[in-house]
Amino acid sequence: MKFASYKDGSRDGQLVVVSRDLTQAHFPSHVANKLQQVLDDWNYLSPQLQDVYDALNAGRARHAFPFDPSQCLAPLPRAYQRVESVAFAAGDAPSEPVMVQACSDSLSGPRDPMVCGSVAFGPDFEAGLAVITSDIPMGCPSDRALEGVRLLALANSLYLRTVAPSIGSRPSTAFSPVAVTPDELGEAWSRGRVHLTLQTTWNGRKVGMCEAGSNMTFHFGQLIAHLCRTRRLRAGSIIGSGAVANQGTEKKGRWDWPLGYNSIAAKRAMEAIQDGQPSTDYLQAGDTVRVEMKGRDGHSVFGAIEQEVSLLPAAAQKS
Repeated sequence: MKFASYKDGSRDGQLVVVSRDLTQAHFPSHVANKLQQVLDDWNYLSPQLQDVYDALNAGRARHAFPFDPSQCLAPLPRAYQRVESVAFAAGDAPSEPVMVQACSDSLSGPRDPMVCGSVAFGPDFEAGLAVITSDIPMGCPSDRALEGVRLLALANSLYLRTVAPSIGSRPSTAFSPVAVTPDELGEAWSRGRVHLTLQTTWNGRKVGMCEAGSNMTFHFGQLIAHLCRTRRLRAGSIIGSGAVANQGTEKKGRWDWPLGYNSIAAKRAMEAIQDGQPSTDYLQAGDTVRVEMKGRDGHSVFGAIEQEVSLLPAAAQKS
């Protein structure tokens, strides 16, 4: 199934079931109004929503309407918990995942601007994947943790590279128009990894075509299990992968990253290796970032995140 949350003036939006090809949508108001409702009572409500989804894809939904990504909030506009990971490790793999608690009270929609107080903060994009979980008990092993993955989505985090993590270096994350159940990915969802290409465009130029499954050091089951060593997770927790990245190759003393990058920090690291220092600037006002993932049939799986960088007015910056 594929779900979205439409803007309706409320903080959590209106639940929408979206067709597989992302062209049609339906309000399943007779089943549930909010995505969190569905996550809280998944075993009872998801079969009813599956019926709506099947009817929508078959053209039998009586009140279907054209799906409009610009009307979408984040699929889960606010979450009980969100954790960002560094699941794609460069060089020697660490012995355990690196994970940090991140803001979850106000998540951005796919067309919301990336708002930054100042370019001096070093604003960067960080394109990756995220999963939304069911209730998962403390001490859950990684194989069982994978059974708790209810939905997947694309994520693009605004990362302020010059701001100390302790005071909020990750103020906002935008999510794809729709979140999808793992079965929608077919064979591309395997052992906790998504084996598809993440496509990232910066100011109209494609900068990343990285394979999301190839170099994922810790799969989503391992990330969830690592969290569950010290806590239990409630339905609606969001676990991010961090920027998708692939390893470079060395040829005749020069390094090449043929699949590109999904954060400016990764590009700057490449330049530092090649030239001794980075030369690419971080995001500027008016820059645009687009993130999308297509299935093996060539169609968009989650819809695209399309954002423009916006700075606060000077008066707001001073205050």
